[in-house]
Amino acid sequence: MAWNESQRTVQAVRTALDIIEYLQREERAGVTELSNELGRSKSTVHSHLTTLAQGDYLTRDGSEYRLSLRYLDLGETVKERLEYYEVARAELDDLAEENGELAQLATEEHGMAVYLYKSKGEKAVESASSVGKREYPHCISLGKAILAHLPRERVETIIEHNGLPEFTPQTITRRGELFEELDRIRERGYAFDNEERIQGLKCVGAPITGPDGNILGALSVSGPSSRMTGERFTEEIPNMVTRSANVIEINTQFS
Repeated sequence: MAWNESQRTVQAVRTALDIIEYLQREERAGVTELSNELGRSKSTVHSHLTTLAQGDYLTRDGSEYRLSLRYLDLGETVKERLEYYEVARAELDDLAEENGELAQLATEEHGMAVYLYKSKGEKAVESASSVGKREYPHCISLGKAILAHLPRERVETIIEHNGLPEFTPQTITRRGELFEELDRIRERGYAFDNEERIQGLKCVGAPITGPDGNILGALSVSGPSSRMTGERFTEEIPNMVTRSANVIEINTQFS
C-alpha cells in the first residue's frame, strides 16, 4: 500500500521504532527517561530494550542504551541495492573535484528527499545534510528536480502529507507557485535552490531517470551564495550537473 494510506498497525512495533528514533536524536538514554518521553510503562520499555539489545540493534552502557553499529550494515545494504548507486558515487566524486563545491545524491522515499551520498570538493562548505537525512523536497534543488518528474497526483499527495513549510523568505510555500516552478524545471532540465532552505547557500540539481523514464533520484552541487553567482550559477553549474546526470543514466542503463 502507499506510504500515506491508513493501515492497521502493531503497537509493539511502534514502541520499538519510537525507542530507536529517540535514541537516534538523543544518542543514549535509560529506562526511566524513555518511559517518561514516550509515555510507556517502565516494564514495557525495559522489555523492548532487552529485545532490541539481544538482537544487536542496541548496545547497553551501564544503565543506558544506544544504537548499535548494526545499522551501518543495514544502511550499506540498502544503498548497494540501488542499481545506480556505485555509478553515481564515482561520478559525484569527479563532479566535486571539478567544481570544488559540495556534490550530493538523493532519492525520494515516503514523500521526502533522502540523501544517499555526498562528496566534498576542495572549497566545499559544510551543510546541514548528511547521508540518510530526510528533507522536505519543495525547498531544495534535489527535491524539486525529483518532484518535477513525478506524476502530478503523486506530488499533490506529497504536498497534502508534508505541507509546504517555510524555511527562508525565498521558500516556495504556495501550491500554485510550486507547480509553476516544476514546469520550468522540466523545460530546462535542472532545478535551482536560491537560498530556499538555508540563507547563504545556493544549489543546482538535475534529475536522474531510468531507462523507462521513471525518476531514480537527483544530484546537485551546492555552494555559498558568494560563489554561486552570475553565469557560474545560471549556466556553468547547470551544465555540469546535467552532464553528470546523463553519464549516470547511460552507465546505469548498460551496467
